[in-house]
Amino acid sequence: MKRSLSFILLLWLSALLATAQSEGGTDALRPIARSTMYGAGMVNLYDTYLSPLEYSGVQVRVLRESTRMTPWFDGNVSRQVLFQGYLASAENKAETANELAGMVNWNYALHYNFRLLDGRLSLLAGPMVQLHGGFLYNTRNSNNPAQARLYANMALSGIARYTIPWKRCPLTLRYQVDAPFVGVMFSPQYGQSYYEIFSLGHSDGTVVCTSFYRQPTMRHWFTADMKFRRFTLRVGYMADMQQARVNGLRSHDYSHSFMVGLVKKLVPL
Repeated sequence: MKRSLSFILLLWLSALLATAQSEGGTDALRPIARSTMYGAGMVNLYDTYLSPLEYSGVQVRVLRESTRMTPWFDGNVSRQVLFQGYLASAENKAETANELAGMVNWNYALHYNFRLLDGRLSLLAGPMVQLHGGFLYNTRNSNNPAQARLYANMALSGIARYTIPWKRCPLTLRYQVDAPFVGVMFSPQYGQSYYEIFSLGHSDGTVVCTSFYRQPTMRHWFTADMKFRRFTLRVGYMADMQQARVNGLRSHDYSHSFMVGLVKKLVPL
């Protein structure tokens, strides 16, 4: 467990160090693109710690993104910071119980930029740190009514971006995919209560190492930016597929969101 906690701390320190470095030096003169998007869609929840049944319903989501070029590797590396949160309400097929879910997710990525077709096409790839916290609550359960969702990952991230010159309103299309390959996750053992973990101190094995095999997770994100004279409108679709198989438990959180928002470019003084 100490090794797993040390791994989480290392992820935090790496992300904070990278953020601090990117804010200094010549990078202070580079513009920042920030966007805030709001969305809604469908969600499918499943966690065998709470119930053997799947729950389907609706969810609302907010996402903030900040991107900025850095001076690293001759200015070909960009920094991306994503922060998102959502709330969901779902019901099982028998209509006998409901589940409520909430989540916040923070991501820090560094992408190397490959520019093609005179700059109209960009391919980006690099590492990403993911920190995730949330909960799942079953309104019917009296014993073990809730499950915590806590994990940290190192992921691979890739982006394809293409700009279509269209009269006075150029259109930029983007596809991004993020997939973790190693990390740590908190999870009780099958049949183990939170009272046993936190009151009796039976916490051995509740923090486990994960990989793409034990946590086959992937996030797909499509956006289209339409630039007008005074603002840039962004519309998008996100398919967030979270899955895990640890400590004799299986869970997934599949969500499909349609999103809309605005993009602003800031030049630091």
